[in-house]
Amino acid sequence: MPSGEIIWVGCSIAPELKQLNLTALKLTGAGGIILLLGLAGGWWLVGRALRPIDGISSAAVKISAGDLSQRINVAETESELGQLAAVLNATFARLETAFAQQQQFTADAAHELRTPVSVMLTQTQTALNRERSATGYRETVEACQRSAQRMRRLIESLLELARLDAGQETMKRLRFNLAGTVNECAEQLKPVANQRSIKVLTELAPVEITGDAERLAQVVANLLTNAIQYNPPGGEVRVTLEAQTGLAVLTVSDTGPGISAGDLPHVFERFYRGDKSRTTANGSAGLGLSISKAIIEAHGGTIEVSSRENAGAAFIVRLPM
Repeated sequence: MPSGEIIWVGCSIAPELKQLNLTALKLTGAGGIILLLGLAGGWWLVGRALRPIDGISSAAVKISAGDLSQRINVAETESELGQLAAVLNATFARLETAFAQQQQFTADAAHELRTPVSVMLTQTQTALNRERSATGYRETVEACQRSAQRMRRLIESLLELARLDAGQETMKRLRFNLAGTVNECAEQLKPVANQRSIKVLTELAPVEITGDAERLAQVVANLLTNAIQYNPPGGEVRVTLEAQTGLAVLTVSDTGPGISAGDLPHVFERFYRGDKSRTTANGSAGLGLSISKAIIEAHGGTIEVSSRENAGAAFIVRLPM
């Protein structure tokens, strides 16, 4: 004031401070609740999203323990983990199939090898039990030789299949006339067909392809041998070759008893025989068609069979030109 006096004017803000403190408590409480809800919700969402991983881990543990039939049970197939689980299930299925085929293949190979080994042991044991004539010993040696030759053919076929499966068999990539190769195979096998009064008819168009002529000749010879072997005396084998939309199409058909509908899907399986016997007249182990299929696929082609019982069979090979 002009007189030097000071006047203090004020009012209490305690109610406002109290209100501010109350608001701060409310905000803190609400923030804590929201944080807890967020953590709980995030935990639930993350747990739900990662739940397939537990299934994957559980299935992997059981599979590693030897149970290849285990699969991942995932309901959320639309999520990324669900898609991953579906891919892993497909992988596990292929793995189970591969192991089953390997076990079957090993069992069949052991069975095929056991027969000639048993023959050799029986023959040698019989020869050693008592003295025999020179003719008797010769017959024993010849029987052992036949069994050893059968074992050698089987082992060579198994090694060839193993190399083809591993991609270690080198295929030549040369341009050649497939018709000439097919005709040469047919001419070589005609004496075998003539012994059974079977006609081999060829209708071959000049078709050139790129590939391994020797390997494809092996395929043709195997198909012709089967057609002759399973044809009745007086039957007919027809071989045709033509070009169709960039493909060389080779067909080998016969007039034999054909293949039953139940056996048809399995003819290219290793060691498979429709009659379920373990030996055939020519000592075949049932690997010829498997090897042929592997050779055709190594050339980028396909092989299929069509047949009806008592109406013959036809094998169709398609190779890129």
